[in-house]
Amino acid sequence: MRFLLTRALRGAGLVAAVAVLGFLMMEAAPGDFLTDLRSSPGIPTATVEQMQRDSSLDRPVWSRLVSWIRSLLSGDLGVSLIWHRPVADLVWPRACNTALLSLTGLSGAWLVGVPLAALSAARSGSWVSRAASLLVSALVALPDLLVALLVLLTAVSTRWIPVSGSLAGAGFALALIALPAVYRHTYSSMRMAMGEPFVESARAHGLPPVRVWTGHILPAAAGPLISLLGLSFSSLLSASLLVEVVLGWPGLGPLLLEAVAARDQHVVLAGVVLSAGLLAAASLLIDLLLVLCDPRIRRDGL
Repeated sequence: MRFLLTRALRGAGLVAAVAVLGFLMMEAAPGDFLTDLRSSPGIPTATVEQMQRDSSLDRPVWSRLVSWIRSLLSGDLGVSLIWHRPVADLVWPRACNTALLSLTGLSGAWLVGVPLAALSAARSGSWVSRAASLLVSALVALPDLLVALLVLLTAVSTRWIPVSGSLAGAGFALALIALPAVYRHTYSSMRMAMGEPFVESARAHGLPPVRVWTGHILPAAAGPLISLLGLSFSSLLSASLLVEVVLGWPGLGPLLLEAVAARDQHVVLAGVVLSAGLLAAASLLIDLLLVLCDPRIRRDGL
């Protein structure tokens, strides 16, 4: 319990630090959402000044930071400066779509990567192991943007994969991006577990290969694989923003891109805070799984 409480407090501190840092970075950026209006000859200066007062941009930075943190703690994300709608109505559905896409891509990568790595580890040096290693090396060499573009090109030319707002197309691209890390980490963990003395002892006692794998190798590799789950989700969450823009998935990526271009501070900050919150929640869930799988954590309260 102490372990989980410590991790929860650490996650809350991380979200708070990201929120403050994001606010200060937005303030340090040149211009605001009224910059283009000020240079427009058709809009009176008095109108721009009134909009500045209405959006509290005439107040000092520290005053606006304190007000924003108070509103954030009360669950009020403010009103979009560009779309004039509550930020929560804009961001929450997009954040759920981003989380769904990340989980879909992660599930696809694990459903393919873990069994493929286990088969390659069990038959090291076989054609299966060599083919899997070649595939993973090719995917590692491709940038995330190029992977998304190749999926888009394949979907348009072959019609095998739905595209333009499809979860299948975007999830497939994310699964390809995550597959190399899942495969390599799983392969390394299982090869290391296969060399442990208790595995060699089980084989020496004549246990069937299936029992050696299910009773010794897989449990020994479970801890590193659970840790990989958290790392994979965090990396996929950032990659999903790029994939969403390329493949038209209605997540945080396209919304944040428009908000940054329009300098809508409220929407950008809400997206940043929600992304940090998703990462903190995923990290806490992984820690809970580690507590359930590793008796040493429950016993020692690490």
